[in-house]
Amino acid sequence: MNFLILAIIFVSLGIVSALFNYLLLRWTKTLGRKNEVNEGEIRWSDSYKPALGGISFYLVFLLALLAYFFQHDVDGNWMNEGETIGLILAVTVGFFAGLIDDAYNTVPWFKFLAQLSCGVLLVAFGLQIDFFGYYWADAALTILWTISVMNSINMLDNMDGITTLTSISILTCAGVCALPLSNDTFFYTLICGGLVSGLFGFLIFNWNPSKIFMGDTGSQLLGALLAGVGIVFFWNNENIIESHGWFSKLVIVLCAFVVPIGDSLTVTINRLKRGQSPVVGGRDHTTHHLSYAGLSDRQVAYVLGGLMLLSILLIAGLHLIGEEFLTMYMAIIFLYAISAIAFLYSTTIWKKSRAVFEAHQAEKKS
Repeated sequence: MNFLILAIIFVSLGIVSALFNYLLLRWTKTLGRKNEVNEGEIRWSDSYKPALGGISFYLVFLLALLAYFFQHDVDGNWMNEGETIGLILAVTVGFFAGLIDDAYNTVPWFKFLAQLSCGVLLVAFGLQIDFFGYYWADAALTILWTISVMNSINMLDNMDGITTLTSISILTCAGVCALPLSNDTFFYTLICGGLVSGLFGFLIFNWNPSKIFMGDTGSQLLGALLAGVGIVFFWNNENIIESHGWFSKLVIVLCAFVVPIGDSLTVTINRLKRGQSPVVGGRDHTTHHLSYAGLSDRQVAYVLGGLMLLSILLIAGLHLIGEEFLTMYMAIIFLYAISAIAFLYSTTIWKKSRAVFEAHQAEKKS
């Protein structure tokens, strides 16, 4: 590694350090800002709780990364491993974008540009979905996928423990898909396993009644990570889908991401029908409608956690099903995913849930 590369690395680290400290200084003064009700935005919890989770996620990510480099057989050319660098950069951009948003409560287009940047980084470093077989089509799908996942994880962070459980579930599904473990997946094993451990440590304090939030710092970091992990283990995993083509790719993605997909589709469809923006916070998510129907916040977490557990078990079953039964098994997973999404959407039209929501909307307008 020559002097010029070292100089670039050291200068970049200095800039990152300065930016990080500047943002932390601002961020410590506005920890509760995301919990306040701002114009045009409504949050489920009106009480102040520090949004510290994202910091711990990034620290765990860095520690897992450090462990990888200690164990990795470094030959002096590890920076040529484009996918690894792309994911590290995307997660870092997601982290800093979330940190800025938590500090300054930025406008939606800033978050969109950050998410777009994460998608472009993944494509630029070779981590992209292999679906259409045409570079630009797959690149566009990768960018759209990254933006969608980061948005859905951010939108789902609206009730104690939900996004934490969802992230644990998706990362666990990825770990199941990685079996049997190999040197090729060692990086992702450490990153996914490390983040799952970190998320469980966070869940102790994020479980209802929570004492801490992850904030956009956490949800944007996790969204970027889950988008990259999803590409490797759900879209492009030949160990699972080698002989089943595009349909199996879609089925596995739907199964692993069933809760965020179901919630995002539900919110987007209903808000567009009401002539509202899909990207502004509100109390019309599937989690909220389950609450309007009479469930406590913990019971909502149990219901969605049950769906996530079923997703993990169904994906794990792919390793046990013989080749002659795989087509039928894929059909079963598909029916489960569609049924789960339909269930999540139906929560918004249940009689009691709808009545409570409409009363809430009327009260907000008066």
